[in-house]
Amino acid sequence: MERKIEAFKELLAIMDELRKKCPWDKEQTLESLRKLTIEETYELGDAILKNDLQEIKKELGDLMLHIVFYAKIGSEKGAFDMGDVLEGINKKLVYRHPHVFGDTDVDGSARTVVENWEALKLKEKGGNKRVLEGVPIAMPALVKANRIQEKASGVGFDWEYREQVWDKVREEVNELSHEIDKVDEDKMEAEFGDLFFAMVNAARLYGIDPEAALERTNLKFIKRFNYLESQTLLKGKNLHDMSLAEMDEIWEEAKKEE
Repeated sequence: MERKIEAFKELLAIMDELRKKCPWDKEQTLESLRKLTIEETYELGDAILKNDLQEIKKELGDLMLHIVFYAKIGSEKGAFDMGDVLEGINKKLVYRHPHVFGDTDVDGSARTVVENWEALKLKEKGGNKRVLEGVPIAMPALVKANRIQEKASGVGFDWEYREQVWDKVREEVNELSHEIDKVDEDKMEAEFGDLFFAMVNAARLYGIDPEAALERTNLKFIKRFNYLESQTLLKGKNLHDMSLAEMDEIWEEAKKEE
């Protein structure tokens, strides 16, 4: 514990020096750091998907630097400092985990924990906070859909049995097919959205992170397509000259290589 505390104190001291003496660090604002923080968060996400523990450690450090940076700017504005940030999250965690720090019984159910968490969040605002408040507008649509559904589920708005979601998926497929037959692009877009939303819901109900699942397929496609391209070049050809049947043959080779 002592080593961790000393390392954190050193980071705070380094930030103080950077803010005083480094031209670049002195120029940064909350707004200028925002896009960099988003980039760092995605880099951490990539490292997690790769299960690269050393890279995860590195990216956590980069993200921690940003947190300390924001706290430093907050202290300069007289709004908050690192102590306020840590005290705030400490109080929140204790308050929202009465099954750990109090006498609330959750019967060992993670679902009950989530429901209690959402109920306590609403209570913090005197009951005036809407359930879906706090879902960032700028969040990517796929991640946002999952978060919206998690929040709705947290107050009991969910399927009684997860198998029921497939009726909804089939319903959305049929509605999309109907709009495709009518060649109504506006309604087709709406129905594609409804189908994606239903599939995100299904993934959530089966304990699958839809963002991770789709990214896994993205990476698989990239790997296979790169194999297709490299093998095509080895044959002295380019993809534009290849027939679909020829490309499919190499694609199957790529699948076997896995």
